[in-house]
Amino acid sequence: MTLRALYAGFAVSALTFACFAQAPPKKGNPLVKKQAYGQMPDGAAVDLYTLTNANGMEIHIITYGGIVTSLMAPDRAGKLADVVLGMDTLAGYLADTQHFGALIGRYGNRIGNGQFRLDGQVFTLPKNDPGDKPQNTLHGGPGGFDHRLWKGAETPNADGPSVLLTYVSKDGEMGFPGTLTAKVIYTLTKKNELRIDYSATTDKDTVVNLTNHSYFNLAGAGEGDILQHQLTIGADRFTPVNAGLIPTGELKAVQGTPFDFNKATAIGARIDDPDQQLKYGRGYDHNYVINKGMGGLTKCVEVYEPKSGRVLEVSTTEPGVQFYTGNFLDGKIHGKGGKVYGFRGALCLETQHFPDSPNKPSFPSTELKPGHTYHTVTVYRFSAR
Repeated sequence: MTLRALYAGFAVSALTFACFAQAPPKKGNPLVKKQAYGQMPDGAAVDLYTLTNANGMEIHIITYGGIVTSLMAPDRAGKLADVVLGMDTLAGYLADTQHFGALIGRYGNRIGNGQFRLDGQVFTLPKNDPGDKPQNTLHGGPGGFDHRLWKGAETPNADGPSVLLTYVSKDGEMGFPGTLTAKVIYTLTKKNELRIDYSATTDKDTVVNLTNHSYFNLAGAGEGDILQHQLTIGADRFTPVNAGLIPTGELKAVQGTPFDFNKATAIGARIDDPDQQLKYGRGYDHNYVINKGMGGLTKCVEVYEPKSGRVLEVSTTEPGVQFYTGNFLDGKIHGKGGKVYGFRGALCLETQHFPDSPNKPSFPSTELKPGHTYHTVTVYRFSAR
């Protein structure tokens, strides 16, 4: 090789190295992926965010309703399966009446008689629960946060890939006072946790109670019922309800009742006992008063599925958790992959303030005033044994 050719080779190599060395860094987090999911009837775009951690766990979230559409969790052999119920398409979610995976607001759970009094004024809400002659307002009404389009954005988080969802609920929407700005951050941590940070501010006195309505089956979505799941709830009391599933105001001891899950017990062990509360709910559909639930993050629930070995632990800053056993799933819904979602085919663990708190002065308050910030945290941790 001539000296000129050798010099030319060095020059090309130097130029190539310089190009790589000066290339700008890629923007965004490779563990967060955004893509189009569909369009609302008015043409507004719905986005899908995929969060993936280093362990291969994956969560899908759409901006319509803030819905968790898929959550892939490993079993004891490391095999991933989708453990949340849902639909295959946006059209399926638009027609959904079961609140699959959705963010719930402005008030999660029920408000009795569709009204409450605040600052001496009575506020009337649309009634949508139960059945054809609704008496109560459920999950914020028929146009609650689960039916709204949220604004999504990737957000930096040292704990793992995160997406921030924002929705502004105007004064008077579904009858609630005040313009409420709600922000929810979903984070998939390195510890296989789905962390949900809820926050909200208002320009008028109002009430707020945000939660997530994911339906879990740790054997896999659509893989039978959840009656053999082993459940532990760290709660000595629950809030019994009337025939309309509105709390009576009592905090009743679980000891000696089918509602005692302080020790791990199969969900199906007592679900059909001749207990009036179980008859009202067609199974479990009750709020538990978490032991030491106010203040810091408290572990309140553990669920274990024996065949797969999957474990779900729930921790929250909230004072209560609604345990619901899919009693209104009737086998008519065909979900993801065409799978049939049958009676008691999933369980919900909705961390929350208590149902009907605006009408129960003895319950922890759900009032939010201007200048204050509503903030709660719930963590769903997945493992296997």
